[in-house]
Amino acid sequence: MTFTSSRVTPWAERRQRPAKGKSGKELAHESAEKHVLGTAVYIDDMPELAGTLHAVVGKSSISCGLITKLDLAAVWASPGVVDVVTLDDVPGETDIGPVYKGDLIFADGRVDFHGQPLFAVVAESFDQAKRAALQAQVEYQQEEPILSVEQALQQNSFVNPAHTMQKGDAVSALASAPRQLHGQLYVRGQEQFYLETQISYAIPGEDDGMQVYCSTQHPSEVQKLVAEVLDIPLSLVTVEVRRMGGGFGGKETQAAPWACIAAVCANRLQRPVKMRLDRQDDMVLTGKRHDFLNRYQLGINDDGKILAADIELAGFCGYTADLSDAIVDRAMFHVDNAYNLHDTRVIGHRCRTNTVSNTAFRGFGGPQGMIFAECMLDDIARAVGKDPLDVRKLNLYQDGDSTHYGQPIENYILPEIIDTLEADCDYRQRRAEITELNRTNPWKKRGLALTPVRFGISFTLQFLNQAGALVHVYTDGSVHLSHGGTEMGQGLYTKVAQVVANEFNIDIDMVRVAATTTDKVPNTSPTAASSGSDLNGKAAQNACQIIKSRLVVFAEQHFGVNASDVRFDNNHVVITKDGAEQWLAFSDFVDLAYRNRISLSAAGFYSTPKIHYDRDTASGRPFFYYAMGAACAEVEIDTLTGEYKVLRTDILHDVGTSLNPAIDIGQIEGGFVQGMGWLTTEELLWDGQGRLSSASAATYKIPTSVDVPEHFSVRLFGRPNAEETIYHSKAVGEPPLMHGIAVWCALRDAVASVADYKVSPQLDTPATPERVLNAVMAMQSLQAGG
Repeated sequence: MTFTSSRVTPWAERRQRPAKGKSGKELAHESAEKHVLGTAVYIDDMPELAGTLHAVVGKSSISCGLITKLDLAAVWASPGVVDVVTLDDVPGETDIGPVYKGDLIFADGRVDFHGQPLFAVVAESFDQAKRAALQAQVEYQQEEPILSVEQALQQNSFVNPAHTMQKGDAVSALASAPRQLHGQLYVRGQEQFYLETQISYAIPGEDDGMQVYCSTQHPSEVQKLVAEVLDIPLSLVTVEVRRMGGGFGGKETQAAPWACIAAVCANRLQRPVKMRLDRQDDMVLTGKRHDFLNRYQLGINDDGKILAADIELAGFCGYTADLSDAIVDRAMFHVDNAYNLHDTRVIGHRCRTNTVSNTAFRGFGGPQGMIFAECMLDDIARAVGKDPLDVRKLNLYQDGDSTHYGQPIENYILPEIIDTLEADCDYRQRRAEITELNRTNPWKKRGLALTPVRFGISFTLQFLNQAGALVHVYTDGSVHLSHGGTEMGQGLYTKVAQVVANEFNIDIDMVRVAATTTDKVPNTSPTAASSGSDLNGKAAQNACQIIKSRLVVFAEQHFGVNASDVRFDNNHVVITKDGAEQWLAFSDFVDLAYRNRISLSAAGFYSTPKIHYDRDTASGRPFFYYAMGAACAEVEIDTLTGEYKVLRTDILHDVGTSLNPAIDIGQIEGGFVQGMGWLTTEELLWDGQGRLSSASAATYKIPTSVDVPEHFSVRLFGRPNAEETIYHSKAVGEPPLMHGIAVWCALRDAVASVADYKVSPQLDTPATPERVLNAVMAMQSLQAGG
């Protein structure tokens, strides 16, 4: 098969045609054609410099214990080996914990999880390094590992102390409530499974400098940690990221160890060193979404209205803190999802286990809290004998309410979103039809669920809510854009380029987004928390507005007009004087400005307003605004096997005024499928010794195209954001993942029909066919027992 690219419009012609592809337009991803043709360059596609070496780590074979012998002689003697590096060979800092200390580059005398790196071997080829690493002779004094949340709670094993959020008096309100419910849900984690595994390429430079090409969501953190392990200033380290083959959060902090190891090896040998994890090593050595064990006590009235809630969340953190403190906090923030829990107490535990340190994953703890909210609402509905949607609508927040962490509810459009989706997807008629089908069909059962999403947008660590950008306008009218955000396939580069095109009112083809590098835009925040477009879009807009203001002042002086007489319009600058319009091509105008010594370059900056949170009092406004939406899912299960199929999903999602509807809809579709996979097919398993059993594509099932619903409809709500975000848009990265919760609720609904909807089945996640079958059998036993 031969691929041909479309004809490229000559540059001179593109400079003159009407502007297109600006903000709000359905423009294709800036690398879409490269992705399809295979010409998009990832780190492992880069031509390797002469002398490039390859590093691989040697891994522990136990989960917990002391290292009594580490003999690396056979490693050194292996073919192709150039160097072997241990903790003692690191010239600077050896602890690269992103927030809290404890993450050593290599084990220091003891092992805390199965597969923990003990050393690195550097060889002429990846295969040689891989084979050599297996030759190490290691002996241990084993200790009993902690491998579950339950064990950690029993043994008071935590990476950080528990945190509590509280509103009112939950204990008294529970005691006085007409009815009480209690329950629990175990929510398993999720493997990152990005297409491009963790990789870094370190190249030593002059003056002890280091250039690092890294697949990371946080270039500035990699820069800082590489500088620390090499014991050099940050200014001598440059980290560059053009694109990642997926991130999802796993490359926010956990890209750093491999960059640091590559840099240490490159510095010792003064040769380029590449460190790429193969798929199995990536799954064993890197963190996942946290498992959560969630428990609740609710006080309700006979209508199903929540009066009080006492909730306990316990996150499966692994052997160090990594980002777990903030992740458990985020689960606590979102355990109410869309609902007013009234008098509430939420306690969050950070459980330390002898497993790999879990980390950020799309939603950052929010999904594990939000699914528990939907679990509670379903349980209430079964207890009071009502349709779950009616119970959900009864308990929705209203404008003027406040959350259990003190943030006021404002501009709450979620009730309208739910009502709109309910009508558009014929929820009531389908509910009646499904109830009748389930009554008459003993073998096939269908389930239906309509669930909301309310997700807070901002980093909960306040100082991270800032961004920078650098914009150059060249004399031919083309624009060079750099910003601190990273591109992992989500379309951030495209959206920010559209902002720049919009500000100058020029063709998107005239804007080039450069790779993210720490020497152009310094001190950047990670591309995470769904804040990439919000922060970097505003920073780029600020840079453009600085340049535009200079150009307008120049036009006033040069043409003798007022600022109101100057406008940017369709690749032109229009000067109105004495009632007549003079149209200058944008390229001609900026060239004229340059010849009159006007600066055509500016650094922009943005910091999110209004946000604050006092962790000591567990109150404040941690989120600038909420992104909202709703999903309705219909499923069919086979009660004889537990097998099921998602028949239909309808999503109505709020992205404010969309910067790019095509990209936003793509993110919603992908987020839903990833969320559905988390809750149905993707199962993380460890054996009794702490070895990851689901450590390959053969033992870990991500969703595929055949899992996508036969009927899949996604619509944007289209209401401008009430807050002053970039063009009143809203974030889209993380919130859609939680629409997958509708599928899990629909499966529970189908299983509940086995016992005539009188009992809420226990259905821990992922809801695999085996778990669905077990839940069906439990319902059948209850039904048989009367």
